[in-house]
Amino acid sequence: QVQLVESGGGMVQAGGSLRLSCAVSGRTFSSYAMGWFRQAPGKDREFVAAINRSGPSTYFADSVKGRFTISRDNAKNTAYLQMNSLKPEDTAVYFCAAAPFLTTDSGGYHYWGQGTQVTVSS
Repeated sequence: QVQLVESGGGMVQAGGSLRLSCAVSGRTFSSYAMGWFRQAPGKDREFVAAINRSGPSTYFADSVKGRFTISRDNAKNTAYLQMNSLKPEDTAVYFCAAAPFLTTDSGGYHYWGQGTQVTVSS
């Protein structure tokens, strides 16, 4: 069983930054591509960013390109989402997830964290 635990969420003013972390345990971290998704109140869960098993390949949603970066440290079994220039519309619960292959489709992710709240005030 793979367990994912997000941390780093909080409240920040527009233009600010946050870094989310996703600690993974239970299986070999480097076996999984990692993704970040978010869900705002009343909206469907949406893709944010993903990174492949070894790190060089990444995908980003158009809404976060140029502002968010995704990275991973396989030695620490942790994935990160650095969020800069945050906007009020980035407010959501952010989830990390693990998949056998790099994908932007939430259906491809087998394991999910519990989520961490990010609130951006104007």
